[in-house]
Amino acid sequence: MFFEPEKRDSSVLPHDPFKAIVAPRPIGWISSLSAAGEVNLAPYSYFNGVLSRPNCVMFSSEGYKDSAKNIEETGEFVCNFATWELREQVNATSAHLPRNVNEMELAGLEPAPSRMVKPPRVKAAPAALECKLLTIVPLKGLDGSLLPARIIVGQVVGIHIDDRFLKNGILDTAAMQPIMRAGYLDQYFRIGERFAMTRPA
Repeated sequence: MFFEPEKRDSSVLPHDPFKAIVAPRPIGWISSLSAAGEVNLAPYSYFNGVLSRPNCVMFSSEGYKDSAKNIEETGEFVCNFATWELREQVNATSAHLPRNVNEMELAGLEPAPSRMVKPPRVKAAPAALECKLLTIVPLKGLDGSLLPARIIVGQVVGIHIDDRFLKNGILDTAAMQPIMRAGYLDQYFRIGERFAMTRPA
C-alpha cells in the first residue's frame, strides 16, 4: 500500500496510521509553572532527547497548550519519567482542564521541589530532568503557513534519579518500567525485552 497522507482513503484506513508507524514514543510528562505560580502537569508523546553534550530534550505541543504558555512565560520545566506504576496518573493529567487547575493535585500526586528550576517535579517518578528553555520553534507547512504546533527545546540543568534503580553506576531503565505511546488514541506500550548490539568501529 502507498498513499499520500492528505489523500488517504478513509474507507480503507479509517484511522491515520502515522502514529502507529512513529512508535513507540517516549512520554514527556512535563511539569511547569505559569508566571502567576500555577502548576501544570501534562504528558506529551512527541518527546525525546536531542543532544547529549549538553543534555537537551524537546517536545512538541500541538496547539498553544498550558505547558507551552507556561514555559514561554517562565523559561523552565521538568520532564518526569512516566512509568507503568504511575500510568493512571499520567492518563489523568492528559485531561483538557482550565489553566488554573493543578493536574498534579487532581491526580493525587505529591510534588517535590526542584533544585535548579522553580516548577515542582513528581515525587513518585523514578527520574526527572530539570530543564531551562533554549528555544521555541513554530512549525511552518510546505506552503509557508504556520502549523498548530510548537517545538520546545530545553537544556537539562539537573537530574533526579531514585537510587533503587542504579546498579554499579548504571541506570536500569527497564526496572523503572517506562510506558510509551502506541499508534492510536487509547494504546500504549510497556517495555519488553532488552538486548545489546555493539556498534561497528
